[in-house]
Amino acid sequence: MAAAAGGGGGGRPGLAELPGELLELILCCGVLGAADIGRVACTCRRLRDACQPRGKVWRECFRLRWPSLLKYYSHTDGVSWLEEYKARHNAGLEAQRIVASFSKRFFSEHVPCDGFSDIETLGCPSHFFEDELMCILNMEGRKGLTWKYYAKKILYFLRQQNILKNLKEYLQRPTDQQSFLEGAVLIDQYCNPLSDICLKGVQAQVDDITDKVRKVLRTKNPRHPSLASKAGEVLIPEVELQRQVLDAMNCVLYEQLKYKGNELDYYNSLNSYIHQVLIRRTGIPISLSVLYLTIAGQLGVKLEPVNFPSHFLLRWCQGKEGSTDIFDYTYIDAFGKGKQLTVKECEYLIGHHVTEEFYGVVTSKEVLQRMVGNLLNLGKRESTDQSYQLLRDSLDLYLAMYPDNVQHLMLQARLYFHLGIWPEKVLDILQHIQALDPSQHGAVGYLVQHTLEHIERRKEEVGPEVKHRSDEKHKEVCFSIGLIMKHKRYGYNCVIYGWDPACMMGHEWIRNMNVHSLPHGPHQPFYNVLVEDGSCRYAAQENLEYNSEPREIPHPDIGRYFSEFTGVHYLANTELEIRYPEDLELTRATARKIYSSGKE
Repeated sequence: MAAAAGGGGGGRPGLAELPGELLELILCCGVLGAADIGRVACTCRRLRDACQPRGKVWRECFRLRWPSLLKYYSHTDGVSWLEEYKARHNAGLEAQRIVASFSKRFFSEHVPCDGFSDIETLGCPSHFFEDELMCILNMEGRKGLTWKYYAKKILYFLRQQNILKNLKEYLQRPTDQQSFLEGAVLIDQYCNPLSDICLKGVQAQVDDITDKVRKVLRTKNPRHPSLASKAGEVLIPEVELQRQVLDAMNCVLYEQLKYKGNELDYYNSLNSYIHQVLIRRTGIPISLSVLYLTIAGQLGVKLEPVNFPSHFLLRWCQGKEGSTDIFDYTYIDAFGKGKQLTVKECEYLIGHHVTEEFYGVVTSKEVLQRMVGNLLNLGKRESTDQSYQLLRDSLDLYLAMYPDNVQHLMLQARLYFHLGIWPEKVLDILQHIQALDPSQHGAVGYLVQHTLEHIERRKEEVGPEVKHRSDEKHKEVCFSIGLIMKHKRYGYNCVIYGWDPACMMGHEWIRNMNVHSLPHGPHQPFYNVLVEDGSCRYAAQENLEYNSEPREIPHPDIGRYFSEFTGVHYLANTELEIRYPEDLELTRATARKIYSSGKE
């Protein structure tokens, strides 16, 4: 490198003797790494000047290594790209250290509330840390499954904490500064923290629809005030001009773009997420109403949200602005292709009479409350998600808005208790409930007692149980950790992540699952399996068989137990291998014997 910098033999010029533009081009070509540039900068004054910390060379080095981070630099003048490179590099090492430590610390239990404490006190910019987590998640191939599993958990936590902070700031603003669209995006982001959802992106899609409405409007009325450059900043006073806007909106949304209410799959949570509504062009009344009133507002038409029972609506004033007479309004059903309804038709819509109070306008906070309430109900209905993630997320959101709601605090405490997670947090919630409503002392006392017992049992736990296949009591165990299996009766695909020489469940479970009807009953090996539908099951040996066409099992907890998928079986990670030290070689041998096609 020094020879190249100062000039080679035979009269060839070195780097330092090249013209400035050519030198810069070479140093920025992407072939040289950060270490190479550092060494180049040490060779002579000219090359040191070419590689100055605030210059183009280090900026390009940073950009090529971490292109997604440039969006955080609105003004690049004066930025020391060398220092930024070092900071991002160190953040990456810190992120890798923390991710690597999680498997050993939390393999046997759910990551506790205080498990993220060292992340909350990071000494580096959070976006650097998050970027490294995304790099881990985006690693190609079927390796690094355990790293990906914990990187996802950490990223989920970090982003949700930030979104909660943004939601609380949103709720503290004056009502007229609380955009319904922004509120919907915050809910969407919190429930989907790993998705790339941002207000700017969602707003751009809404703006695109608004532009389409303007084009239709222009063909009907070229002089319409909504076509002015600053339309939306001033409301259109004439009802007939407002009607033209709504007609154009209905034409674009429901005829051109084919938006519609999702009647066939009404209880799908995707209907509640505004970015999914825009992608799938379908939703439920409240999500479609948020989209509808946002577009109308951008075109100078004021619509207001109505918390109508069973079916969210919008209202459009036909009389004096601010009228309290419900008959001065036309009601709009965004779920029903923008149909305009009278008071009587609103009642026909839901099949019964309602009092006037249900026709009144509601605040943005009340709209969010209803959106979160819908997600809460969906979370209670879900049966396949054994982690109840949607219910947990929607409870977090509800309690961020109404932190002293005893009913939802109790539901949260019961949920964590049922899942066996975060017992210390359960006690804090119960203490808060008792302070808010002493009449809950019976339910609170019961949960406190059993939570304390859970904490004591956890303290008494010794190290992990190690199961050696060579033990005489394990001689009947035929299958091993990591093998892809198929259930003979139910046909589901699964992977083994644990086994017992006999059924270890209680008498009630054995009776309910009708285990005694099996030829070998409970006196045979039983296996813990991760199933492709996301569930975890306990299956009898006689009900399992090798899968003739092994494939990856799309289970959210796969990385908790396995580090890699070889193509025919999974490799146990370090923590699982400690518990089943003799299974790995058996799994490999079994896979070679069964799958002789050379997949492994």
